[in-house]
Amino acid sequence: MSQTNNMTELDSGLKKLYLATIKDCYSDEADLARQEALSYELYLQELVIRECEERSRKRITRYLRESKLPLEKTLNSFDRSLLPSRINGMVNALLDGSFLERCENILAFGNPGTGKTHLLCAIAQELIHKDKRIFFTPCSMLVQNLLVAKRELELPKTLKKLLKYDAIIIDDIGYVQQSREEVEVLFTLLAYFYERRSVMITSNLPFSKWEKIFKDPMTTAAAIDRLVHHSVILEVNLDSYRLQKAKRRGREKETI
Repeated sequence: MSQTNNMTELDSGLKKLYLATIKDCYSDEADLARQEALSYELYLQELVIRECEERSRKRITRYLRESKLPLEKTLNSFDRSLLPSRINGMVNALLDGSFLERCENILAFGNPGTGKTHLLCAIAQELIHKDKRIFFTPCSMLVQNLLVAKRELELPKTLKKLLKYDAIIIDDIGYVQQSREEVEVLFTLLAYFYERRSVMITSNLPFSKWEKIFKDPMTTAAAIDRLVHHSVILEVNLDSYRLQKAKRRGREKETI
């Protein structure tokens, strides 16, 4: 069999095995291997490394796209010097992602504009780069989607689909004043995720005011109990992060 036929057969086999990166680079890598007198094993190892790296890159790109995260909210764009050292230490611990394996929840509290959402989204992006799957949703949108699923008798299926994520971020739970039916689906999700997956929540309301969300003391206590049982609580008690940024921009313009 000629070398051309061998290459064609190899290309065909690699395509069938979905080894696209190896298919694209094996010839160039073979030339390098010959120049450097590499063993067959080292040549094969280099091909496998290239394939794994490219698959990882594509997977992370897909995870970031499906996360619905605001991708501009990164750790690099968050001024961690504003955080107390204790909170910074907690953030560093969260970045290793082990809390996801323990199905622990992250609860970020603070006044509006203090960077709660930015901080959790930044942590989530770091975790996605470590091959974790995170889904971001405003609480109001989540509740409406769950409500539609319930009316279409698809709620169990929808909840099960969300389990493909290692965690979901529910943003601004304190802003939404739910109807009874909306409270029910939100509580159903929290109960369903309990000890199965992590929930990451931002709220401008402390627990003492969560009865405004869940309407009655028993439902409120049950929701808080499930969230707090395995949790890390971040008290982001800062001056308005957005206001500080706006003031800095104003000062910069004045100096121009």
